[in-house]
Amino acid sequence: MSLFKIEKIDGLARAGTLNTIHGEIKTPAFMNVGTLAAIKGAVSSIDLIEMKCQVVLSNTYHLHLRPGDEIIKKMGGLNKFMNWTGPILTDSGGFQVFSLASISKVQDEGVCFYSHLDGNKIFLSPENSMQIQSNLASTIAMAFDECIGNPAERGYVKNSIKRTTRWLERCKNKLMELNSKDETINRNQLLFGINQGGIYPDLRIEHMKEILELDLDGYGIGGLAVGESEEIMYEILECLQEYIPKDRPRYLMGVGTPLNILKAIECGIDLFDCVMPARNARHGNLFTENGPLRIINSKYKLDDRPIQENCKCTTCKNYSKSYIRHLFKAKEMLAMRLSVIHNLYFYNNLMDNIRSSILNNEFQRFKREFSLCWNHM
Repeated sequence: MSLFKIEKIDGLARAGTLNTIHGEIKTPAFMNVGTLAAIKGAVSSIDLIEMKCQVVLSNTYHLHLRPGDEIIKKMGGLNKFMNWTGPILTDSGGFQVFSLASISKVQDEGVCFYSHLDGNKIFLSPENSMQIQSNLASTIAMAFDECIGNPAERGYVKNSIKRTTRWLERCKNKLMELNSKDETINRNQLLFGINQGGIYPDLRIEHMKEILELDLDGYGIGGLAVGESEEIMYEILECLQEYIPKDRPRYLMGVGTPLNILKAIECGIDLFDCVMPARNARHGNLFTENGPLRIINSKYKLDDRPIQENCKCTTCKNYSKSYIRHLFKAKEMLAMRLSVIHNLYFYNNLMDNIRSSILNNEFQRFKREFSLCWNHM
């Protein structure tokens, strides 16, 4: 039985609730990226509550390297380790197949890596990806897949999605085994499969049909925003509409800008993650309802206003653009912290507003008005 309940549909945009062992996720939702069990920019788990964060996303590969998933298990799992009571999604390490392609080798059994930290050889398979994620005790475990960069040769993509399906079957079997063990911290860990297929609509549909047979808790759409145009990404989302299950959460992985998110929600997507808001913030690129803002520009030297006038984040309630600009110029760490807090609040609050617009049958109006303001800058 699905743990996901649709509350309202406006066009194809959906407002729903995913019930988990660590609490509800009200969708659409943006997952805040905490790769190493922390948001980069000196943001704590206590800050996350004020930032309206619902879900933290952490990285299986990186946490396996340090501090080590066995250590986190001994500390009671990720939630206890980082003092966060809400849901956590862990990726599988599959993205590192793409991002660390120069130091990895894909085989049918799994992927051989060389650690980016010390060069030690690491082998990651569907089974040990599930074991690592079980040790981390995350709310949602992502299946181990092969993320393919775009463009990729069709023949390779066709073979790759067959491999990813075989790996998904192994992931499901292993997680069922782990969830049955008394020593497992989170025996209610959910499993999301991942749709691949590059930029080929027919291969995307073929792969989605295959993984639907495994009846998983949710479905990610991977291998997008990795080299293809936005138009192709939207084309893929539209072609999957008829085939992706309507009663399970849909997660577009690694996307994106506010306008990307609005368009994807219009295509029926529920969950998102992206490093962009926090990464941009650390470099002085801030988001407002009127578009992006470069805080180190000289025009903000004497600006006593907040980043955004009506924003209720801790940063905007307490500090001026002039002060934050000064912190960046002085290379003070506080500059990054205050900026990350603002950008992530902006994203989480945007998702709140989008959800309200869907519940009130006003999504298209909201999308149109937001897009006009954002593009005006």
